[in-house]
Amino acid sequence: MNLSGLFKSRYPGVVARGMAMGAADVVPGVSGGTIAFITGIYQELLDSLSRIGPHCITILRRHGPVVAWQYINGSFLLALFSGVLISVFSLARLIGYLLQTYPIVVWAFFFGLVLASAVPILRSIPRWSVSVVLFLLIGAATAVLVSELRPGQIPATPVTLFLSGALAICAMILPGISGAFILLLIGIYPRVLAAVHEMQLLYLVCFAAGAGTGLLLFSRLLSWLMHHYIARTLAFLAGILLGSLKIIWPWKLPLAGAEEGVNKLAPLMSNTSPATYSAQTGENAYLGAAVAAAIVAAILVLLVDSLGRKHREGKSCVSPQ
Repeated sequence: MNLSGLFKSRYPGVVARGMAMGAADVVPGVSGGTIAFITGIYQELLDSLSRIGPHCITILRRHGPVVAWQYINGSFLLALFSGVLISVFSLARLIGYLLQTYPIVVWAFFFGLVLASAVPILRSIPRWSVSVVLFLLIGAATAVLVSELRPGQIPATPVTLFLSGALAICAMILPGISGAFILLLIGIYPRVLAAVHEMQLLYLVCFAAGAGTGLLLFSRLLSWLMHHYIARTLAFLAGILLGSLKIIWPWKLPLAGAEEGVNKLAPLMSNTSPATYSAQTGENAYLGAAVAAAIVAAILVLLVDSLGRKHREGKSCVSPQ
């Protein structure tokens, strides 16, 4: 295992993608899976995670750690999740501050990002049929139904944190459904965020153990679906992404009985128009800044997708020597 060359060539870029995924996962409404997909590493991530299991242990015993590391694409996973952790621990406070201070502009940026992210997913669908369109609609309906749920409250214990981590990671790996949003729905998001800020190791270990377990199990299922039912799976994921736009619409009014601080941090509010928002709140709707932020986000996504496709096409055109 050549760890000295780990961050040579492609791996700094993988770390950067991981940091972008971590930043997205902190936000209750944006999925790190979306970032993985538009940056071209989604399939590799699923396939690499799906290889971690009993067969990997067999390879380790028979062929040693180097072969086992290569089998699970360990350098890629290490670089990616290093980026995720760096982002979570360094940007959690910053993103919380931005959402509290500039909520409309931040949500508009994510709205443009998610909307444009549907383009590469839809383009990747190899063939269209009635069943593919049906799965697209089912995915959209699923995201809308999730957005209609209202927050509950569960106690923060080692067991609930383990289960919450497993549930959240399944959402995080799906483009469109945010793991942070799911945590918010079950009422444990503030507790997890506090554990990160205050470095409460017991809670963090329990949550991380649940997340790791859920990630390994759910990634195997998704990888299998992507290889055997790619058109329907991509259509479902695209539907989830489009349906999630309801969650991150920038202009919202507080729900009855909800706390103002939670409202500014989370997309658990009723959607409204910019004009109605200004009329009812007396605050600036920041329409120009929001539209500009959404356009910049969409351009960034489409640019990354275009560069990624050119890179993949260039590699496919290189003939073996």
